[in-house]
Amino acid sequence: MSTLPSYYLSPDEYLAIERKAEFKSEYVDGVMYAMAGGSERHNLIAGNMPTALNNQLREVACRVYPSDLKIRMPNSRRFFYPDVSVVCGETQFADEERDVILNPILIVEVLSESTAAFDRGKKFQSYQQIEALQEYLLVSQDEFVVEHFLRQEDQHWLYTKVSGPDSSMVLPTLRCELTLSDIYNKVTWQ
Repeated sequence: MSTLPSYYLSPDEYLAIERKAEFKSEYVDGVMYAMAGGSERHNLIAGNMPTALNNQLREVACRVYPSDLKIRMPNSRRFFYPDVSVVCGETQFADEERDVILNPILIVEVLSESTAAFDRGKKFQSYQQIEALQEYLLVSQDEFVVEHFLRQEDQHWLYTKVSGPDSSMVLPTLRCELTLSDIYNKVTWQ
C-alpha cells in the first residue's frame, strides 16, 4: 500500500494556489499543510524578534523579514514560512513575485507544542540545505529559553542554549547580541 497522498502538487502548483490563498500553507514534498494561528505569546515573541534585530542591524546591509515571506529550499520541494528571517546583502528572490527568499543568513522559529519536533527535526534538516544560512534560532514560547545553532566550516552545527530573563544570545555572523528580556518583552507566564 502506498503512503503517498492521493494528489501531489508540483512546486509551481503550490505557489499558484498559495499566492491566491487567504491563509498561509507550507509545502513539503508535494503536499500543502495549512498553518495554524499562533498564541498571544507566540505573536508577541515573533513580533519582538524583528524589533530587537532591526535595532541591532540598522547600520548594516541586512534586512529583517517577519513571517509573511516564504523560504524555498534548494530542491524546490519545500517552502516554509519562518517566524523571522534575515538576509544580508542583496535579497535573492525565486521569481518576480518577490515573495520567496532564497538566501537567508538567519532563520528564527518560535516553538509551540505542536511544531517543536518538526522545527527541530525535518524543518531544520531542510534549512541546512540553504547555503547562505549561518544561524538558526529556536525560541521557546513557554519559558525564557533560546537555542542557537551556528554553522561550522565542516558543515556541523554548534549548539548553544541560553535561559533566564537576564541572559543574552550572541549572533556572531550578524555581529550582534540579543537580550532575552528584549525577545520576551511584555510576555506573561500565566
